Order: sequence, then structure tokens, then C-alpha cells
Amino acid sequence: MRVKNPLTFAKSKLQYFFSGSRIIPYGGLMIPGEMLAAIGFDKKVNASCKPSKDYLNSEILKAMLIGILHGDADFAAIHETDDDAEFYCQAMRMRQMPSEATMRQRIIEIGSSLKYVIRQMSIDLLKTYDVEPSALENGYVPIDIDVSPFINEKCQKEGISMTYKRKDGYAPIFAYIGTEGYLLAMELRPGKQHCQSETPKFLREVIAAARQLTDKPLLIRLDSGNDASDNIGLCMEECLRGDRVHFIIKRNLRKESPEEWLNELREVCSNVKEERDGKKEYIGQTFRNVTYQVGNDEKGKPVRRTVGIRTIYDITERTCDHDGQVYVFPKIECDMYSVNVDFPDEEIIELYH
Repeated sequence: MRVKNPLTFAKSKLQYFFSGSRIIPYGGLMIPGEMLAAIGFDKKVNASCKPSKDYLNSEILKAMLIGILHGDADFAAIHETDDDAEFYCQAMRMRQMPSEATMRQRIIEIGSSLKYVIRQMSIDLLKTYDVEPSALENGYVPIDIDVSPFINEKCQKEGISMTYKRKDGYAPIFAYIGTEGYLLAMELRPGKQHCQSETPKFLREVIAAARQLTDKPLLIRLDSGNDASDNIGLCMEECLRGDRVHFIIKRNLRKESPEEWLNELREVCSNVKEERDGKKEYIGQTFRNVTYQVGNDEKGKPVRRTVGIRTIYDITERTCDHDGQVYVFPKIECDMYSVNVDFPDEEIIELYH
């Protein structure tokens, strides 16, 4: 029905009509529905469970996905579909929409049993649509891995504990590939779990997943929480086997003194920048030995290998502030990076950042 008196707004006449047509605010759900169909989502998810007259595992996961795509991961988000359940079922290729209680129960039953199935389908999705992660200008494909705490305070969910942010929650680890940052793998972890715990296993899985998407050299970037000989050794062994797996890992100085490093390197550093009076920056490289385990011998004793690792340093010494106020003791910042690539020192620092 045409409105007789159209509203005049900013010198334009807007005409409003009443309609009996079906209006779908989330019509875009048809796209992920078709994408899941293209990779055989239902068949792969349901392969390990018995057929059900009620709800298949694929339908439970799709119902959960609807809430996530709406920006709400709570089970109660399923009520968003109450007004037009038929559309949501058609868009996501589901027989029927489960209730909130059913979703909660079935998700608990499924648990982490489908973790690797879902991770592989994420890779299959990229391959199906011919997505290849882009490389950096130097030809290396970056893989960025880090723990990102989720804060979940004032709740009793399983796995909730104190994170390194000093707040209760989870500490999931994520791996992103390419300059675009495609999600390659992730793993939910209790908040109290140290970022390095089980990371070598996760790193192996990430490298294997990355090799399904690209055969270009990989550049793995890790922060100081993952400065461990296990990670360095894993990448070095991959290189020795012929796979081009390289790394930039920020060093954790632990009990090492920045002052001692500065005193040791000050005289040999050839790249010294003085941006202003009272501030000097020393950039260069040194080498250190790293020992890691490569396996066990016939008697079950660990076999270790020691390698020399190139270490880039970026040490800043401040003797006064911007206003010329002199410090009683110099302020020294020391950033160091373990690498197995031959890029220039400053390029490595920039690549880490």
C-alpha cells in the first residue's frame, strides 16, 4: 500500500510501502551453508557417529555456527532462529533446528572428538576455493602463532582458571598463515596452561597443515613465551630433512642482564644509531649454542644435538629523557631474536614486528 504523504528528508522524497513479503535479515547465511556443502561437511562430521532420527552431529554444529556468525556464541543464541526456523534450516541444509537444551547436551557429548576433523575441513575450505596464502616480499609465507587469553570471570565453566593476564579465563592458541592471516589451526586450553606446554605438538600439526596449502618456504614467528629449545629444534630438524621451515623467535632473557649484553656487544657493534642526545640504539648479530633432543637411542637414552643459532639484538640505551632530564642510572632495553634465516638484521626486527 502506497503512503499518501511521502516523508520529505534532505530534499528527497522517500516513499514507504507495506508489504506481505518475507523479510530475512540474515540472508547471507546461505553463503556459508553452500560453502559447507561444497566441502562435504555433513558426511565428514557424521562419519564417526551413528545415524540419528533426532539430530545429527552436523546439525548440532551448524546450529552452533549460526550463533557464532550472528556474533553470539552462547547456546541461547539459537533462539534467534525461532521466528523463522524454516529459513535457517534451508540456508544451512538442516532437517530441523535443535532446542537450546539439546544443543547444550549434544555439544558436551561431542566434546573435542571432532577437533581434527573440523581443523582439516578448515583447510579443505581454503583448498576448495583455490585460496593460497600470500607470501611476504621475500618469498616466505608467514605463520604467526600466539596464545590469546579469553577472559571469562565469575563463571564455573570447565577449564576456567587464572591466565597470565591475571584474570580468570581460557588461554587458547592460534596459528595464522599468509599475509592475509587465514586461520590455520587453533586449540582451546585452560587458562592456567603455560603457553609453551604442548606447543611442540601443536607446531608439528601446524607445519603439516601449512604444507597442504603451500610449498613455499615458511617463516614461523613466535614471541618470547615460546622461546624454547624444543621449538627451535623442531624447525631445525625440518630444515635438515629438506623442508624449508624457518623461524623468528623473540628471546626470553630470563635471568640474563641487559646491562651485561650491552657491555659485551657495545664495542663490537657496527650499527649504532643516535636519534637524539642521551639515546643510542645498537643493532647487530651474535651467535649462541642451543641444545635440543632429536630422539632416543637403542637403549632409550635421549639423543641431543647442539647447533649455533644466529641471534639478532636491538639494544637501546637511554641516559636522559626527551626533555634532557638525566637519569641516575641508564635505562636499557634489550630485544633479541633467534633466527635461522640470512635476512639483514633490521629486516628481521621489522619482520617480527
